[in-house]
Amino acid sequence: MNHSFSLSEPSPQSQSRCSTSCPPTPATEATEPDASIPTDLLDDVLVSKRKDQYVLVTGGLGFIGSHTSAELLKAGYNVVIVDDLSNSSHHVLDGILEIARRHYDGREDKTWPNVELHQIRYQDLSAMRALLELHSIPSPAGGTRRSNIVGAIHFAAFKAIEESIRQPLKYYQNNMAGLVDFISLLDEFFVKTFIYSSSAVVYGSLADNGTPLEESNCVHRHEQGRERRGSTKAPPQSGSTDITNPYGRTKYFAEAMLSDLVASDPSWNVVVLRYFNPIGCDASGLLMEDPKDVASGLLPVLTQVMAGLRDELAIFGGDWDTPDGTAMRDFIHVTDLARGHTAALAACGDGRLKGGYRTYNLGVGRGDSVLDVVKAMESVSGRQIPWRLVGRRAGDVQSSVAAVDRAREELGWETQESLTNACRDIYNGLKLNGRMG
Repeated sequence: MNHSFSLSEPSPQSQSRCSTSCPPTPATEATEPDASIPTDLLDDVLVSKRKDQYVLVTGGLGFIGSHTSAELLKAGYNVVIVDDLSNSSHHVLDGILEIARRHYDGREDKTWPNVELHQIRYQDLSAMRALLELHSIPSPAGGTRRSNIVGAIHFAAFKAIEESIRQPLKYYQNNMAGLVDFISLLDEFFVKTFIYSSSAVVYGSLADNGTPLEESNCVHRHEQGRERRGSTKAPPQSGSTDITNPYGRTKYFAEAMLSDLVASDPSWNVVVLRYFNPIGCDASGLLMEDPKDVASGLLPVLTQVMAGLRDELAIFGGDWDTPDGTAMRDFIHVTDLARGHTAALAACGDGRLKGGYRTYNLGVGRGDSVLDVVKAMESVSGRQIPWRLVGRRAGDVQSSVAAVDRAREELGWETQESLTNACRDIYNGLKLNGRMG
C-alpha cells in the first residue's frame, strides 16, 4: 500500500477526526502513473516529481520514527516513510500530518513538504527496489540511476532486550542481515547519507563505572585515529566489554559494519546516534507510544498501569548501588531525540561531518532513577501509581548516563525538555486519547 499526501490536506484516515474547517480529503496518489495525464507528458511529470528531494525513514510510524518524521517535516524535508505496521498503526500518520500542519498553519509560505507512506518491509528487496526506482532518474550520460532521496534514517530494528535473549536469531536476521542488504541497495542508487539508530547498550558493562559514557568508550576502526589525535585522555577502546544481550550485540556489530563501509568507500556519510532512554511524546498528544507487542519499556508499562490495563508497575531490582536502590538511566524526551536526527542530517548536508563516519550520544547528560520517573508521573497526574519491586531483569545494567559534549559541539544540538515535561506530555496525551483508567 503506497500513498502520497500533502500537508495542506488531511489523510483519508483523519477526515473523521477533523473539525468542519478542514479542507476536503484528497485522492491518494499511488505509485502507478496517473491515467488522466496524456502519455506524451507523463515522462515530464514523473521527472519533475523526482526533482524534489526526500528523506527515507524506515520504521517511520514507530515511536521514535514517527516523532522524527514529524520533526523532519517541520524542518522542511519531504519524507518517504517505509513501515510494515508490524509494531505500529496506520493512524499514526494522521498524527504526523496534523503536527506538521499546525507548525505551518498561518505561514505565508505555502510551499509545504510532502509525505509518502509505503506499507512494506524494509527487508523486502523487490519492493524497496521499486520504491527507489520511483525516486530515481538516469544520469545525463544514461545508465546510472540517481535518486532524489538525499538521505536515509533507519529505525526498522527489533529492540526488546528480553526477546533478543530468547530469540537471538530473529534479531540477527532483522537487525544485521537485513541491514546489510538494505545498505547494499542504497549503494546501488547512490543514497550515501545514512543516519543509524544505535543504542547506549553498545557500552555494555562500562555503564556500571559510575561516570558518564563517552563516545570514545566504544570506537570502531574508522574513528580510532581521529579519537587518538590531540587527545589527553586515556586511549579509546576499540570496543565495549560484556555487552549483556543479543540486541546490544546487533547494534555493536552494525556500527562496526558501517565503519568498515566508510573506510572502504569515503563517499558515504554515516552518523551513528546512540540513544539513551527515550520517554515522553509530542506535546500535542497526537503521537503516543503504543506498541502492538507486549510492552517492556518503563514508560509504556507505566502508561498501561495509569490506563487501567495493568494492576501495577514491576520495578526490576531494588538493590542496585544507587541512592534509592533502583536502576539509573539517562531519560531523554523523544522530541529532543527526534531533533537530534534533523541536526545530524543537517550536519551531513552542510559538510560538517568530517571523516565520513561519526558517533554521537543522544541523552540529557544526567541520570534519574526508575523511582524518580514514577514520582514525576505521580506529581504531574496527581495520582498514586501502584508499584512493587521484583528481581533484576536479565541483560540490565545498574546505571547508564551519556556524556553529551560531542553532540552539542559538533551538531549544535542539546536537549530542551525535562523529565517533568516528558511525564506531563504523556499524561496529557493519555487524557486527550481517552486512555485514562
